[in-house]
Amino acid sequence: MPGIDLDGDHSNGHTNGHTNGHTNGNGNANGIAKGFKNPSLQVTEDHQLKLVDAPIEEPGQGEVTLQIKCSGICGSDMHLWKSGRIGSLEVKGDCILGHEAAGVVLKCGEGVTNLKPGDRVGIEPQEPCEKCFLCMEGRYNLCEQVKFSGIWPYHGTIQRYKVHPAKWLYKIPDNLSYSEGALLEPLSVILHGISGANVKLGRPALVCGAGPIGLVALAAARASGAHPLVITDIDPKRLEFAREFVPRCQTYQINSKLSAEENAKEIRKLYGEDEYSAPASVMECTGVESSVCTAAFSVRRGGTLMVIGVGKPVMNNIPFMHLSLAEIDLKFINRYRDTWPAAIQCMSGGILDLNKLVTHKFPLEKALDAFQLNATPGNGSIKIHIVDDVEASL
Repeated sequence: MPGIDLDGDHSNGHTNGHTNGHTNGNGNANGIAKGFKNPSLQVTEDHQLKLVDAPIEEPGQGEVTLQIKCSGICGSDMHLWKSGRIGSLEVKGDCILGHEAAGVVLKCGEGVTNLKPGDRVGIEPQEPCEKCFLCMEGRYNLCEQVKFSGIWPYHGTIQRYKVHPAKWLYKIPDNLSYSEGALLEPLSVILHGISGANVKLGRPALVCGAGPIGLVALAAARASGAHPLVITDIDPKRLEFAREFVPRCQTYQINSKLSAEENAKEIRKLYGEDEYSAPASVMECTGVESSVCTAAFSVRRGGTLMVIGVGKPVMNNIPFMHLSLAEIDLKFINRYRDTWPAAIQCMSGGILDLNKLVTHKFPLEKALDAFQLNATPGNGSIKIHIVDDVEASL
């Protein structure tokens, strides 16, 4: 899902359940499925996390049972833990978190013909109704009845075993690791966003926010040929990482003492003096109101501002008349659609290498520790992956 700003107090919502749900991966017959249990990382309605064993489900018609081999922590997972909601999406009961994942097929249900046990797959974590007018138009990411992994009441991917519709699984080639397979989801966010952001070869572009989504956007903009290319953030360490991750990009550290319009003027100086030199395309990847405003003043007249980050429900300070008089296209995205095949091609073909984004890996049994690290400000993490190296079976 799109990136979420996590600035603020991280002292609430301490986790529990450290002693629960430890797995037995040696094949002994002391549990379900040949001795293997299903440890899962769950958020509760009262903002707690717990590691507990979840049921192991049989695949139904058109479904498969997967072993999740790798699952990334997204800003939305943290938001569901800390805030208990994302907009109208609210945690109203225990729910397994996670939606950035890849795994291996263990068992196929009736009617599954495109997959077989042993296939390695990337997981598109949404299941639309396929009956509403939006689904019929191909805009299934806007389906109001969508079942999205990790959003209550639909369990997510931070567990060992998960049942998922075969239609929303994509085989990944041998030259992609499970970790890279899990990165297909954040890449999909950017592939959906960049298609409407009017990013073009040789045209100036700006990325606001050097978190995981912003860094993927930076890499995708460079691969698309955008130049000059600038990325902003408040954290100098993130900007240093961005310069190493995408050489020849420029960086700008947001000055909190300046207004959005004043920061925008400083950003524009990195491109040139005239209006035409200003960024034609801006991808805003934080969802923070001040950053959205800075982006609005940064984009050139007639340009495109694509808001990819998820922010607060209402923003009252967006410079409406500035956007209107300059005919700036203000756009938004919701998740993605028809992106996994392109994302797989980008990564397997060497167009994008996102491996450097993964700064930490934790075994599934240490998922609580992974979330605690992710919630700690200034820890140097970019993307944290939770992996399950056990060779599980059913």
